[in-house]
Amino acid sequence: MNKPNSDLPRESPFFESEVNCWRVEKAKKFAVIIDGADYFLNLRKVIADCQHQLLLIGWDFDFEIEMLPGESDDDGLAPDGLPNQMGAFLEAVIELKPQLQMYLLKWNGAVVVAPGRLLPSVALSVFGSDRIHFALDGHHPFGACHHQKIVVADDSFAFCGGIDATENRWDTSEHLPDDPRRVCKDGSPAKPWHDVTSAMTGAAASALSDLSRKRWERATGEQLERPPVPDRPIWPEGLDTCGRNLEIAIARTEPPYGDRRLVNEIENLFLDSIKSAKDVIYIESQYFTAKSICDALSARLEEKCGPEVIVINPKAAQSDFENDAMHVLRNRMIEKLQSVDHQDRFRIYYPVNAAQEPIYVHAKIMIVDQTVIHLGSSNINDRSMGFDTECNVALKGENDLISHTRSRLLAEHLGVGIDHFDQTLKRHASLIATIDELNSETERGLRSIKKRPENLRGKILAKTRMMDQRYTPREVSTAGKGMRPRHVALIGTAVAIGLLGWQAWKWRRGNPRQ
Repeated sequence: MNKPNSDLPRESPFFESEVNCWRVEKAKKFAVIIDGADYFLNLRKVIADCQHQLLLIGWDFDFEIEMLPGESDDDGLAPDGLPNQMGAFLEAVIELKPQLQMYLLKWNGAVVVAPGRLLPSVALSVFGSDRIHFALDGHHPFGACHHQKIVVADDSFAFCGGIDATENRWDTSEHLPDDPRRVCKDGSPAKPWHDVTSAMTGAAASALSDLSRKRWERATGEQLERPPVPDRPIWPEGLDTCGRNLEIAIARTEPPYGDRRLVNEIENLFLDSIKSAKDVIYIESQYFTAKSICDALSARLEEKCGPEVIVINPKAAQSDFENDAMHVLRNRMIEKLQSVDHQDRFRIYYPVNAAQEPIYVHAKIMIVDQTVIHLGSSNINDRSMGFDTECNVALKGENDLISHTRSRLLAEHLGVGIDHFDQTLKRHASLIATIDELNSETERGLRSIKKRPENLRGKILAKTRMMDQRYTPREVSTAGKGMRPRHVALIGTAVAIGLLGWQAWKWRRGNPRQ
């Protein structure tokens, strides 16, 4: 019997701890959840099943939203018999679970972005149960944000993805025109919204629990104990399991802060994945501005018979300022990729619903061939590569989950059945040709993103990358010094109080007592 030759070179592992990932752990069960309606439904089930420790780590929370829009009875209860409003739901669950401790950690800059959401958060923490703990996380460089979206229940179940438990994230995969359930809190219509997250159990969920407790400790100084093992496994009834016993890589972005250096595992894993591609690189992202990713994609498009590159983005940002700050940079990315695309293998689209309304893309996902999938909180922008705090999960291998997820996403965007999409793809053996055939000009579909006009503000913001900055691996942050986001919030509050006082003084001078 021949023995293996130990002198032969061995294939290096794709995932390397502390290089392109933090840890690789096994998920007993794993699922991909597409769009907010399914996420909020399953989020409620998981929270209601949690017995000991619930960790909610987010960019933002809004405790006034209805988690299941349009499903409240006259008493404000959802079909499960618990309050539909998120804050009241959490309070009801904590009252039913005498051993449960809830920890909610939110980026402190969200107070500046959406100050109206702070009061309900403080009220929940101060006037609610003493087992609901709320904190603002300001442990980051000025201008950066904590962008992770993680929920962990009892150290054994976790969500990790791109969906925040906040306003305007709810929508169905149909993205129906004029859906009466898709409304803002003030009653105005909300735009169609596309998003993705993941669910998992086992050691991978426990690792995300470790990461969340470390983040809580970093923000508050409080060490949280690992909770007891739950009496029974947590998995929401009705959530289809996409895969079992999968090796899941957890990758991070963390900016340098104090004595900590930059962690850019997500960027490294993206670059390794792009380099490994043979046929197709498929990306969904809110932004498309990361220079390192653009350079890597350019190199692949320059090759003879390299992979197709398909990007799904929003048509426009959520404000004119954001359009100038981010989509002028996107223009430059598109121009560069088109200039090297000598075999017509690059496409960038935005999705529309049946009424031709643009669907806002908030999902953060990359699928390479049918062998690698990344999803999490990280956009394809410089901030997510080396400035904001991010968390992605990824898996690699010949796995039906990966190909099926890509088919689910594109079938949704094109408004066709998954089987029909797969049959068309099999016939063409090209994702671009498949999209071209199935794309409707009058129904749901994908539309090409055109270059936006550039004004002076946009050119300045693009040149300076003021809103899309990053650290490089060699840089050290001076973040512990100088003005912090909380200082900005305090100064803003002081200015507002001063203005109110000045207005009151002017009014009294103009209206003396008779």
